[in-house]
Amino acid sequence: MTLTSLDAHASATTRLDRAHGALLGLALGDALGMPTQSMSPAEIAEDYGTIDGLIAAGPRQRIAHGMPAGSITDDTEQALLLARLLIDGDGRLDQHAFAAALIAWEREMEAKGSLDLLGPSTKAAVQRILDGVPASESGRFGSTNGAAMRIAPVGIATSVSDLDAFVDAVVEASAVSHNTTLGIASAAAIGAAVSAGVDGGTLSDAVEAALAAARIGERRGHWVAGGSIAARAEQAIELLAGAAPSEHAHLLREVIGTSVASQESVVATIALLATASDPWQVLLLAAGLGGDTDTIAAMAGAVLGAVHGAAAWPVDAVETVLAVNDLHLEPVAHDLLGLRAP
Repeated sequence: MTLTSLDAHASATTRLDRAHGALLGLALGDALGMPTQSMSPAEIAEDYGTIDGLIAAGPRQRIAHGMPAGSITDDTEQALLLARLLIDGDGRLDQHAFAAALIAWEREMEAKGSLDLLGPSTKAAVQRILDGVPASESGRFGSTNGAAMRIAPVGIATSVSDLDAFVDAVVEASAVSHNTTLGIASAAAIGAAVSAGVDGGTLSDAVEAALAAARIGERRGHWVAGGSIAARAEQAIELLAGAAPSEHAHLLREVIGTSVASQESVVATIALLATASDPWQVLLLAAGLGGDTDTIAAMAGAVLGAVHGAAAWPVDAVETVLAVNDLHLEPVAHDLLGLRAP
């Protein structure tokens, strides 16, 4: 199946199931990576052993200290913030409203005493807005994975049948904080993979869409130095495909990288997707990698959920995450799909 032959006749039920699965996968991956985020592989092994399910934040978890098992982080919260703005704006995103919402969100987190605040690129962009820089210029230096981590709602609301138009929607959703070649290419890749899945595509279709959208995204925004997301992802896929599954975690950590840099974490996510078998096991692997575990697992979960639907995820884990965070994701998926062209 190619991008031009995605199933245009997928039923509304199937499409809703896949959109719901994407949001569930995002939240589940985020919650799995919550206790391990920013920790080294050695610290993860010492504090938790092998990650085999949802666990509470341990003693060396600084960012999410004290958070119970199943808690989501900024990845899901910012994605749902973006979803609400898209729904309220009938598919269009007011960048000034988005900037104001991000500022309000961080202030709310600070008031709660949370250290799970805005990422480096988004934080710098928000500060520039506070300093009077227009929202259209605030994201000219953002090259990390912050736009990619929250892009799933755009993938649900927008078809990849016209990739240039799809990337236009990604730019609109990313420019406030990540208006750069790397930031946009990364968000375009993850968003397009989600969109392809929602439209009935296979995992192979989703990866194909990710690479194609990344190539277009690399021509948008302000240029910043860094390896091509599409080119690095293609090499990373070849690297993992040529290695035994037992070697994948080592290669992801030591060769591809798992930091907040988009050339590492987003590329690692695409490589994971291209070589994935069992969706839940992919998220467990991502949560134990070290580095930006919550974001890698969240991005992978959004794509895998879009491809496989809500049934891909263990019922008990889903119930825990929904209850702990008081989430109601199916109505959000429904409303986002209402913005999608038939």
